[in-house]
Parts: sequence; structure tokens; C-alpha cells
Amino acid sequence: MARRNESNEEKNRRKLVESFLSENPIKDPNDIQELMKEMMRQVLEGGLTAELDDELGYTRYDYRNKETENSRNGYSKKTVHTSLGDMEIDVPRDRNGEFEPQLMPKHKNTLTQDIEAKIISMYAKGMTTSDIETHIKDLYGIEMSDSTISRVTDKILPIAKEWQNRPLEEIYAVVFMDAIHFHVRSEGQIIKKAVYIAIGINMDGCRDVLGLWIGENESAKFWLSVMNGLRNRGVEDILIACVDGLTGFSNAIEAVFPKTEIQQCIIHQIRNTTRFVSYKDIRSLMADLKRVYTAPTEDAALSELATFEEKWGKKYPKIPDSWRNNWPKLATYFKYPQEVRTLIYTTNSIEGFNRQLRKVTKSKTVFPTDDSLFKMLYLATMDITQKWTGRRKDWGQIHSQLEIFFSERLD
Repeated sequence: MARRNESNEEKNRRKLVESFLSENPIKDPNDIQELMKEMMRQVLEGGLTAELDDELGYTRYDYRNKETENSRNGYSKKTVHTSLGDMEIDVPRDRNGEFEPQLMPKHKNTLTQDIEAKIISMYAKGMTTSDIETHIKDLYGIEMSDSTISRVTDKILPIAKEWQNRPLEEIYAVVFMDAIHFHVRSEGQIIKKAVYIAIGINMDGCRDVLGLWIGENESAKFWLSVMNGLRNRGVEDILIACVDGLTGFSNAIEAVFPKTEIQQCIIHQIRNTTRFVSYKDIRSLMADLKRVYTAPTEDAALSELATFEEKWGKKYPKIPDSWRNNWPKLATYFKYPQEVRTLIYTTNSIEGFNRQLRKVTKSKTVFPTDDSLFKMLYLATMDITQKWTGRRKDWGQIHSQLEIFFSERLD
């Protein structure tokens, strides 16, 4: 195959390399490594010198063009970490100490400026500190301990706390609430803790994670603190809240947002009430139960529930009892058209988010502290939600319906 057409610049560069190699023959791969490091050192030192020339306004010994009281003041040594290994470079100094190099900023000793961002990105995707340590060594030739990597990721904590307390919008059309559980070490013991998650859909149809709260016990008092936190961050009204039968949630939300309508997740209700149904009955029973929650109206649904109870009540009495006891919160969606029903009758949207969190955290069986858990979940949340662009495709119809149902509150 013929050599590709080269530009004059490429030809001259190749000739220069060939001339250099003829005078400095390469014996083994280590020679190539050292040659590349030396070239990089020359580039860095030349670039830093040029920066100082621009800063002072004159080149070395060009005193006729000197228009400043400042001047050069020798060099300082600096060890730089690169993908080719560590190297020592001379960094030029000025007498007044005003020179701020951009190519290799002060207090930076890594040529790859985004190395911390890479560490945080890997941590956000669920990699362990030991895995990150190995990758950083392979990519950049830099040795990093677990504690160093932890210190890097700890820098995200103040940002995460600020995000947790950021102002929110005044009105949310729908807020989904759910919990996911993790093991955390506390005072020498491993405790199972719940992370409560709220995902809101604003009046423009866009999703947002409103917050992540770590708690030991699910209670009305806990949820009251969450609801008050949302109000303190600017939320004035939530039209509909969708929950998984969370303990104490109804009382808490009614105390803070008394007008909010609560929709208990139908899918969770089905799972909870059919766990102990015999395998031979499950298909027939589920078909009869489906007639209840897919009925066109609430009256029709209650009629189907009565039929279901006549057929299955003696064998599985807890199923119709549970549906009747929870009916006020299960039946909220019947008053709405199909588009709104599809949106609110299940918490699938937040469960999908939870699945992604579990995928990220599966390598961590136990978290050392609440902060370490919160840090990883925050980073994972940022990674997941960056793909949440735009609003729901059917939001135009849903918004129109909500404007009619909640006209007074939306005004």
C-alpha cells in the first residue's frame, strides 16, 4: 500500500524525528518512555517560560522593552505526575510572586487536570476505592491510596449538602415518594437504614430528585420533618403525592400540605396482598383483581371488588380486607382521565430510579458512615439525572387536565 499524502508540515516533522533518532538510537521500550518524558518536560518548561514572558512583557535579557518593576527570580523545582510517570520540571518565578502559571497551576502537581473529576466519575458509577486506585495507576501511572481517593470524593460532600438544601419550585404537579435500604456501620454495629427519596414532576412536566434523606425508622415524625423541609425550601403546594403505603406519610403530608391528594401505589398493593396466594390460584385470582383496578369508574371498581370478595374472600380474606381498608388512597386516580391515571397509579418511575441506585451501590455491602452513603447516592443521582432532559411526551394533555381539576390552586 502506498504512503498516504502528507502535508509539507508533516513531512518536515517526520524528517526531524528521523534525524533525531539517527543520532539517538532507541534500544528498548524504556528509551521511548524516557524520550517522551523529556519531550514533555521541554514542552512544559518552554510553555511556562513563555507564560512568564507574557506576564512581564519582555523576554529574558530584553531590558529595552521592560516596563515593569517586576523581574525573573530563578526557578523552583516541581514534581509532576503524568501518564508517562513522574518527572521533575523547572518552574520560572518572578520576584514579586505575582506569576500564576496556567499550564501548570500552583498547588497542582498532576498534568491531567481532570484526574479528580475522573475519580469522582468512577466513584459515581459504583467503583470501589481499590478499583479506582488500580485504574488511576493503569491510566496515569500514579499511586493513590484508598484514603487519598476518599479525600478526593469527600470534596463533594459540601456540594451535596448544598444540593440537598437548594431552593425548589413553588408547585409540583406530582411527587413520588419511596424508600431504599442499605447497611451502614454505626458504633461498631451494622444497621439497616432507609434512604427516602422524593422525585417531583413540576408544572412543565420535567422530573427532578427533590432530596435524599437517611433515617433509621419510618414514622410520621420522620416524614413530617421531610415535608417541613420541602416547604422551607420553597414548595407551597403538591397537587398529587404517590406513595408506597409509607408509614406515617399520610398524616405528615396532611399536616404540611393539607390539600394534597394521596395516591397509594396500586402495584405495591397488588404485591403486598398476593404474596401468599397459592401458585395454582395466582393466575385466575390476578385476572379477577385486575378487573378491580382497571375499572372505568370508582363505582364499577367497588362492584368488581365485591365480586372478587364473593369468589375469593373465604380462601384469602385478607386480600379484600386490605383493599377496602386502603381504598380511600387507592381510589384517588379513578377521578382522572387515562393520561393522568397512567402517571400516578404506580410509583414505577421512582422504582426505576431506585434500581439504578442499587446497580451503582451493589459493590458496597456496608457503608462506613451515613456521609459515605449520602456521598455515593448523590454522585449516582447526578450521573443518572443528567439524562433526564425534556418533559413527558404526553404532558400537554396531562397539564390541561390538571388545570381543570386544580384550577383554584393553580391560579
